[in-house]
Order: sequence, then structure tokens, then C-alpha cells
Amino acid sequence: MALPPGLPVRRAALRLLDAVFRRGETLEQAEGAALSDIRKAPDRALAKAIAGETLRWLTDLDAAIDSATKQRLPEDAKGRMVLRLMLAQAWRLDTPPHAVIATGLPLLAGGPRRLAHGVFSALVKEGAAGLPQVPTLPERVTERWGPDKAAAIAPGLAFPPELDLALKDPAETTTRAVAMGGISLAPGHIRLPRGAAVESLADFKAGDWWVQDLAAQIPARLLGAGEGRSALDLCAAPGGKTMQLAAAGWKVTALDMSKRRLDLLKDNLKRTGLKASPVRADALTWEPKHRFDAILIDAPCTATGTCRRHPDVLHRIGKGQIAEMAELQRALAARAAEWLNPGGVLVYAVCSLEAEEGEEQAAWIDAELGLSPAPITPEELPAGLAPTSEGWLRTHPGMLAERGGLDGFFVARWVKN
Repeated sequence: MALPPGLPVRRAALRLLDAVFRRGETLEQAEGAALSDIRKAPDRALAKAIAGETLRWLTDLDAAIDSATKQRLPEDAKGRMVLRLMLAQAWRLDTPPHAVIATGLPLLAGGPRRLAHGVFSALVKEGAAGLPQVPTLPERVTERWGPDKAAAIAPGLAFPPELDLALKDPAETTTRAVAMGGISLAPGHIRLPRGAAVESLADFKAGDWWVQDLAAQIPARLLGAGEGRSALDLCAAPGGKTMQLAAAGWKVTALDMSKRRLDLLKDNLKRTGLKASPVRADALTWEPKHRFDAILIDAPCTATGTCRRHPDVLHRIGKGQIAEMAELQRALAARAAEWLNPGGVLVYAVCSLEAEEGEEQAAWIDAELGLSPAPITPEELPAGLAPTSEGWLRTHPGMLAERGGLDGFFVARWVKN
């Protein structure tokens, strides 16, 4: 008997989710093995979309499943996971119910197919309410962030993000935004509708822009024009901030310990024609040959601020990972402070929503590293964003939601006396 068309894609989506929940991998880490037998780009994209929407709406999908079963399915039961996939397709990807059933039930060969069919039919074919407008965040995330913060962030997670570009020449912002059919939320920034194929966009090969979330563009902007001065981009790969600094006239040393990621940085520099000095080294043991006028630490972190594009972080990250990252971040900040020239500027940034990696780190730097705070001003930020009373910046996915939102970042700045 022939397999239903589309079944391999659903199996791949199931493997992606299994890697997240059973092995704690990110969706990106899981792609290699999970999608190994999926060759066509649209099929690979569909598998990732099914897994992503399942993770984005997991709490609400589980609530729906529980409402239609007399006995609660265990969290790790295959029947529950397949039902999550099936409902996510019907409610979020507008897949016809008959196609969902045809490609979903075979995933449960030898398992509770009748149960899954009955639950799915009760919820979808018989007109259940479906999903809320805004996803319900996992309980452990709500407990960690607090209900008010979680409620503010949730609206920004309802949809995958649109595509943000950073321009090599900010003077071209208006003309390029019009030509590409996008909008701009800041000089040097263009936002395009999601789903755009990056390599096919105008001037990709010419290297006039690169992909970079609006929030991720802010830290390098806070260093201003380089005018030939020296800057260190710490943990630099894959190179978005390095390219920003180079385009702004800084003489950039780009440090990263990952060969694979540093190769991506080199490829990006080659495509854009921008100049920097890539260095492969561990920042905790590396010793620079000279001091720097500016240092940007885009520190390794839990990356919970990227949850609108990587919803797996909502389900993988816990207190242990946060504590581990916080220790590393302090070690990097302490070393970076030693490498600054007098009058040099340090910018610390993390794409994390955790206070331990953001606000608490800034307070520690204030108290321990002998640097003077250099408060961020409203004029330095995109319209709609404002610094905190301390002069720091905190963004989250619920901000600017009416214009597509942005990643969660924490950014702060100091000057060396």
C-alpha cells in the first residue's frame, strides 16, 4: 500500500520535536538528522513550520487535547505529540482536516490511532473553539518572568517574525524600502514580509545588506561612528554586528571560538565587501596585542529573547542554563574591561529575557568593574522604544507588535575612566 503524500514531512516534524523534548536540542541543532531524508526546500520548510507552530502554541494545544480526553495522556506519550502536530496543522497552517488525518494517523502505527482520530474529530471536525488569539506561555516561563511580563510578551509570539535587513549604507534606507516593498523602523533598517527567500532578494549578491533583527542592530549603533578607531566584537560570529561596525568606520577585530561560525562571518564579509580582522580564539584565554577604543560584547546567553523565531527556547531553558550563562557573561565582561583604552566604550548585550543575564549583570558591572555608566538616550533608539530609568535598554517580542515586533534584548553601555 502506497504511503500518503506528505507523510515523510510529518515524520520529520515529529523527529524535530522529539529532539527538542527528549534531548534538549534546539530546532536548528536537530535539523541535520531530523530532515536528512527531506530533500526539497518547500518540504523542509513545512516540516520546520509544523514543529515551530506546535512549540509556539504547545500550552494551548495541550489544553485542547485534555478537554477532549477522559483520561489525561502522559506528557511524553506519542499519541499526545502526534495530536499536537495534527491540531497545529489544522488550526495554524490551515491544512484541510482530511489531509491532517491522512498524514497524522500513520505516525501512530501500532498505537492509539482510534483515540487520536476521535480527539481530532471532536476538536476540529465538530467545531471546537480552536486556539486563542495570543498563545499561553508555558507555566515555568510565566513563573520565571512573572504574569505581567509574560502577558506583555505573549502577543509578540503569535506569529513567526518578519524579515529584517540591515543596510550597509543607511542613506539608502528610504529608496531601498520602497524598491523592496518593505517598511523601515530606523535608518539602515528594512522590514519585509515573512517568507521572503533571502537569496532571491534584490542586491543580495552585491552585499548591500544582511539579515539582522531590528533589536540586534541596536547594540552596534550605540557605538556611533568609528572614524578609524579600533573596536573589538567579542563573540562576533556570524557577523551582523561586525559588519555594522565596519560599515560605520571602525577598524574591527572579530573574535569567536567557533570555526564554523567564523567561516560564516568571513563569507558575510566577502559578500558585503566590508573589512574586519577575524580571530579564532577563546575570549577567556585570548590576550590582545593592543587595547581597544570600543568593545561590543554580544554575550553567549540562553537566547530566550529569540522565542518568536525559536519557540523551542520556551520549553528547553531552565534555571540551570541561566546560571551557567550568567557566570560566563561576567567572566567575559571582566576581561573586556581590561582591554579598553581610557575613554573607551563598552557595550554589553544579550538576546535574553532573563534578568539574571541582563539587568543583574549591568548592576554587577556598575559595582565591580570600575566603569562609568554611559546612559542610552531616547534619540539613539528606534521610534517606539525608550531606555529604562537606569539608561539601559530592555526590549521584548511584545514591543512594536503592531509593526511586527522585535526580539528580546538587554543592552547597556559604559565608559572607561
